[in-house]
Amino acid sequence: MSDTKGTKVALITGANKGIGLETARQLGKLGVTVVVGSREMRRGEEAAEVLRGVGVDARAIQLDVTSEADCAAAAKYIGREFGRLDILINNAAVNLDQGAGYETSTTPVEAIRETFETNFFAVVDLTQRLLPLIRKSEAGRIVNVSSAQGSLKLLAPKDSTIYATKTFSYDASKTALNSFTLHLAHELKGTKIKVNSVHPGWVKTDMGGQMAPLELVDGAKTSVRLATLGEDGPTGEYFHMDLALPW
Repeated sequence: MSDTKGTKVALITGANKGIGLETARQLGKLGVTVVVGSREMRRGEEAAEVLRGVGVDARAIQLDVTSEADCAAAAKYIGREFGRLDILINNAAVNLDQGAGYETSTTPVEAIRETFETNFFAVVDLTQRLLPLIRKSEAGRIVNVSSAQGSLKLLAPKDSTIYATKTFSYDASKTALNSFTLHLAHELKGTKIKVNSVHPGWVKTDMGGQMAPLELVDGAKTSVRLATLGEDGPTGEYFHMDLALPW
C-alpha cells in the first residue's frame, strides 16, 4: 500500500486530456495524489507523465467507465494502493448529438442509450463501487461534472442564453446525472461526504470547440473548489464557479 498518510487521494475519470487533465494538475498542485482514469492506458500513462513533470504525484489506470471490469479493477486498485478514496470526480462524458444534426424527434434511440451509458449509468456504477472506499475518508467529496444544459430551469426559458442549444441525448443525460447528485447527497447528508454537481462553463476542449470563451484553467476551477470543500461546505447543490445554479 502506498504511503499517503496526510495526503488526499483523488480519482478523476476521463483525466488524460481537457478539463479532466487540468483538474488533475490543479489538484496535484494542492498536494493531492491523483489517479488518472483513462479509457486507453497509453494515453493515461502519457498524461500521468506530464503531471509528474510538473511535480504532481500522479498514477494512471485504465478506466473505460462503461466497462464493468474496468470499474471493478479501479476499485480494487484504489483499495489495495491507498485503502480509501478522498475525492471522486466523475468527469468522463460524451456528446454524440454534437455535429450529428439530430432533432429530438430523429435522435436514434441507440445514440440516447450510448450517451446515457457513459454520462449516467457508468457514473452511478462507478460511484457505488467506490463508495465503501469514500466512506473511509475523513472528508469524502464526490463531484459530478454536469452542464448548464442539464438544468431544465436554464434550458426552458425562451430568453435563456442556451435556449437555442438543444442536444437531446446529452442534455437529458446531464439532467439525470443532476438527479443522482441530489439523491445521493440526501442519502449521505448525515455523513462527512459531500456530493455536488458542477457546470464547468463553455470551455475550449474537443467538445467545447475553439470558439468557447473559457480556457482549460477556468474550466477546472469549479470541480477543484468542490473537491476541496471544507467541513462547512455545501452538499446536494449545483455550481458554476461560486454561483449556485437552479436544477
